[in-house]
This record gives sequence, C-alpha cells and structure tokens, in this order.
Amino acid sequence: MKPLNASLCVLIGASSYGIHASVVKLGFDEGYSVSEVTGVQYLFGVAMLFLAFLFTKKINLSKKHWISLLGVGVLLSMTGIFYGLSLHAVPASIAVVMLFQFTWIGVLIESIYMKKLPSNNKLVSVLFLWMGTLLAGGIGSSSGFRWMENSMGILFGFFAAITFALFIFFSGKVAKEVPTIQKSMMITLGGLLVVLIAFRPAFLTEPVQIVEMADFGFLVGIFGSILPVVFFAIGTPHIDSSLSTIMGAAELPAAILAAMWILQEQVLPLQFIGILLILIGIAIPQFHIRPTQPRKQYG
Repeated sequence: MKPLNASLCVLIGASSYGIHASVVKLGFDEGYSVSEVTGVQYLFGVAMLFLAFLFTKKINLSKKHWISLLGVGVLLSMTGIFYGLSLHAVPASIAVVMLFQFTWIGVLIESIYMKKLPSNNKLVSVLFLWMGTLLAGGIGSSSGFRWMENSMGILFGFFAAITFALFIFFSGKVAKEVPTIQKSMMITLGGLLVVLIAFRPAFLTEPVQIVEMADFGFLVGIFGSILPVVFFAIGTPHIDSSLSTIMGAAELPAAILAAMWILQEQVLPLQFIGILLILIGIAIPQFHIRPTQPRKQYG
C-alpha cells in the first residue's frame, strides 16, 4: 500500500473516533451511564466484527498473536477509561488538550524505537498540532482553572495520551500477517475484556438491556470500535508510527465538527483557527522537498 493511501486510512480511523464522541453524548442524553455506553460499544463491536470474520480470510493464531493483539485492545480501552476519568475531574477543554499530548509522545516513541531524531517536517507538524489543539480545545475558556488543585484529572488525561500513543505504535507493529478483520476482532475483544472487568456493566446481569440499547449500540460500535480499529489496522503497518500519530490528530477536528452538526454545539472562531492549524500540521509530513534538478546546458 502506498504511504499516502495508508495515511488516508489512518485519517479515516481517527476521524471516526472523533465522531464517536458525539455519538457517546447522544447516549448520555438518553440516560445511559458510562459503563453502559462503553460496555455496549465493545460488545457490539466484537459481535459485528465476528460476523465479518466468518466470511473473510483467517489464519490460525499463535500464542504470541493472541497476547499481542489482546494487549493492543487493552491499550485502546485504557485510553477510553483514563480519558473518561479525566473528563469527570476537569473541564473538557483541559482533558482534550491533555489527551492530545499523544502527538508528541508518539513521535518520541518512534524516535526512541528507531534510535534517531525525528525529521524537521515532523517537528514542525507537531508544533502546528500543539498550537491547533490549544485553540480547537477551547482552553482559553478555562482561564481560571487551577492546575495544581486538579492534578489527578490532568494525570488521567496524560495517561490517556500515553496509552493512545502506544496503541497507535503497536497497531502497526504487531501481527502484520494477520488478516485485517481477524486482527481488528482480536483487538476489540481485548478492549471488551478490560471494560467488562473494570466497569461490570449492568447488562451482564440484565441481558434485556442489550436489546433496548441495540440501535445505540450499533452506532457507537461502528464509530468507536469498528471503523477506528479496522482502518488503523489497514494503514499503520505501512507508515511509521510517528506519522500515524500525526494523522491521528484528525480526531479533534472531526470531534468538533461532529459536535457542531450532530449536537448543534456552538464552535468559536478561535476553534476554527485551531482546526485549520491541525489540518496544516497533518498535511506537512505528506510533502517532501525534492532536490532541484540541474538544467541542461544547450549550445
């Protein structure tokens, strides 16, 4: 797969995860709890991927495959748990800015893994992403926020950034030979196991709730588990993880635009400027400066 096509796949996956935030808010408006929303997301995600798995290519998985893929799923679910804890403790603008520290963390992880410094265009890209996140996240509206008194919420947000950066990194590194749908199902299963253990959602004892939440479960499963995991599984093996991380920043613009269109939330002019800066940051690594060819001399 060409790097540009792989980047587009990661972009789609990240954007899907951004739309997922608005779908989750719709669930909260219906009175669903965090445990119900998270549980049904992974349950329906695993169920739909399993149906697709029955009709797609598959291979026998080794013990190493099982451990690595379930582990990647654990990282994804832990991102959601830490981010939820952060949102519960601090304003959303602060939580999202902390989560989006995954951009530079991902570049740092790749740099350590490759044992070389990141390229200049990636550093410039991260700078644009960081400035854009501050504006798009609306951090200016939290000018009276006391950072020291809300250290746990900040810490949870930073943990979410670390686990998300690790999820992106390992998505492109583990089980490359496993078919996409089979790989995605195993990753989502790992997330489901963590959610069931951590939250013990009510539908475990009252299965009728699964039927009642079916419509919502389908939507949140599609945008929260299937599209992000599948498109990351397709794209990340074909580009380096730092570029995958940069593409992953598309989640924030998608989340803001989805909130505007789906939830009718107001978006401030500074947030649009932030979105523009993020899009510029995403685009920068796609351009490579080619050396100028010397002109032929005639005569």
